[in-house]
Amino acid sequence: MKKASKSKKQEVAKTASFSFDSAVLVKRLLAAAPARSREVLIRRFGLGANPVHETLEAIGDRSGITRERVRQIEAAGLDAIRASSVFKDMLAAFEELAQYVDSLGAIVPEEALLQALGKDEKTRNRFRFFLMLDSAFFRERETNDFLARWHIDAATAKNIHDALSKLYGSLSDDEVLTEAELLDRFLDELKGVNDAYKNEEVLKRWLSLSKHIGSNPLSEWGRMSAPAIRIKGIRDYAYLAIKRHGAPMHFSAVAKTIGTLFSKKAHVATTHNELIKDPRFVLVGRGLYALTEWGYKPGVVRDVIREALQEAGPMKKDEIIKQVKRARFVKDNTILVNLNDPRYFKRLKDGRYAAV
Repeated sequence: MKKASKSKKQEVAKTASFSFDSAVLVKRLLAAAPARSREVLIRRFGLGANPVHETLEAIGDRSGITRERVRQIEAAGLDAIRASSVFKDMLAAFEELAQYVDSLGAIVPEEALLQALGKDEKTRNRFRFFLMLDSAFFRERETNDFLARWHIDAATAKNIHDALSKLYGSLSDDEVLTEAELLDRFLDELKGVNDAYKNEEVLKRWLSLSKHIGSNPLSEWGRMSAPAIRIKGIRDYAYLAIKRHGAPMHFSAVAKTIGTLFSKKAHVATTHNELIKDPRFVLVGRGLYALTEWGYKPGVVRDVIREALQEAGPMKKDEIIKQVKRARFVKDNTILVNLNDPRYFKRLKDGRYAAV
């Protein structure tokens, strides 16, 4: 069985390929900066032997200067590189990078973009440096609504932000959509966006910008706060397992399915305990659990009998058995034992049964 993907993952493009050597380009660009600025840039962007990005505070503490002074030296170095003839000679390389970002949809989550630009941290650091240098690239910081992202077109970026906000607003708290339904609804919200961007890969990458819209391991979409989307533990995986199965399942089968479908270790006893405690599940037979949303209601067999009699009035034995077996996976004899308990039910003169 094919294993499901992780929820709320960023859509990552295939690793990019460029005509230029990023290591050579970085070396030439850094040479255009003053020595002191060059050292700060190397440490800030992780461009040396150590790929770790150092903070302004860390560099200042080591150099005996203030955080603000380090920032000034960094800014001066970037300005010197941008004003250099080396930078002007490399504009074709930056244009190639801009075209690649455009091919991803013009606005891309930072993590997804950097993963596509480089297989290792050192390569990703070099491209982060390029993005910071050229004014064609604009970085927007992470907010309560969106992940950190890079874009090359402010108008497109605004349209995507607006469309994502409207899409989120159109979803109810517990609404769950198929991927196709969610993409169709997203397209309805995209106004004034170049049709060339409107393909499934780009749309899903744009969706991954939102911190409030996501998918579960079954590729069902909705608000991240929705119980069916926000997967936190065995209960949630059990819910998805039974829902995917489409019929009541024994708790041991649920535990096994969680391991097979989601690669999550689920002990049988633990799974059973979680099913018992969660109102989303109803015990409908010996060890069999169904979903409440399918219309099953909690209660023992006599509760099901009583409810059937209250809704339909007195019924004959065969009718009661038929009604109960729609709601519970039990043997006929189990139903009859409960039906013949005089504390709860009585047999009328015409052979029908009624609740006491």
